[in-house]
Amino acid sequence: MFTILNPFREFQDFDQDMGRIFSRGRQAYPPVNVYVTGDDVVVTSEVPGIEASQIDLTVAGDMLTLKAEKKPVDLKEGEKWHRNERAYGSFNRTVKLPYNVDSSKIEALYDKGILKLTLPRAESDKPRKINVRTTE
Repeated sequence: MFTILNPFREFQDFDQDMGRIFSRGRQAYPPVNVYVTGDDVVVTSEVPGIEASQIDLTVAGDMLTLKAEKKPVDLKEGEKWHRNERAYGSFNRTVKLPYNVDSSKIEALYDKGILKLTLPRAESDKPRKINVRTTE
């Protein structure tokens, strides 16, 4: 039986593989969004396939660090990969927040692979109005 190779298809597959390899180095993982609502900073991140208990979060001042490990899928005996594109391994992402937060009031919610953190601004970091006295 003959297998007809399509050189354009082979080249296209090679190009896609190279794109995936080099794009990994450019994009920070996991991707995060950071936005401000009133006195809170909200951070959302895509971390599917990880148990919530395995996510390690730390905050120091205005720096948030997210660590976890995505486990590889183990095949059973007699199974073999046809395509294996899902990345695995440990990651460590640190994000600078727009201001210092009160670490005792941080809320974290994990739902369907999306981690949502609500980080209240520290009282000591909130802007204060300063009254100006006169000499009279």
